[in-house]
Amino acid sequence: MSDFDRLCKEFEKMDPLTYSAVIKEKSVGILTALSAITKNGMDGMTIYADFILCSIAADGKLSKEEFSVLQPSLCLLMGKDVTYEDARSMFKELGLDRSKDYKEVMDLMVDILGLVSQELKDDIITVCMMVCAIDGKISFREKRWIRRLIE
Repeated sequence: MSDFDRLCKEFEKMDPLTYSAVIKEKSVGILTALSAITKNGMDGMTIYADFILCSIAADGKLSKEEFSVLQPSLCLLMGKDVTYEDARSMFKELGLDRSKDYKEVMDLMVDILGLVSQELKDDIITVCMMVCAIDGKISFREKRWIRRLIE
């Protein structure tokens, strides 16, 4: 078993309290760093939101488990209350339910990861992996998507 697969299994088995604590801690650091390297803080927040949204959509589905765990962050990032139906509509509007349709966003994400420190890149990829593991399983499609970020 590779280190990547071991890490996937670790995230799949993580308890909700630890999961929430790690996501919160990493998110604060990521948002701070991305905001510092952009012209204004909102650009950093938008970039981070793209990573989160694409992580959720990596398998082409928005599960209720994924949404329920990430709803507070989505509300914060969007600046308003976001329901499951709102999130599903947003996913469809953005083409996130069709992974081939967000290739441009994916290319931008890979470019951004090439510009940041290795520590920030590792933190972003860790959060993306954790988001993919929210429903207890990182699917083949999600693993393939994460590997594209790592490369």
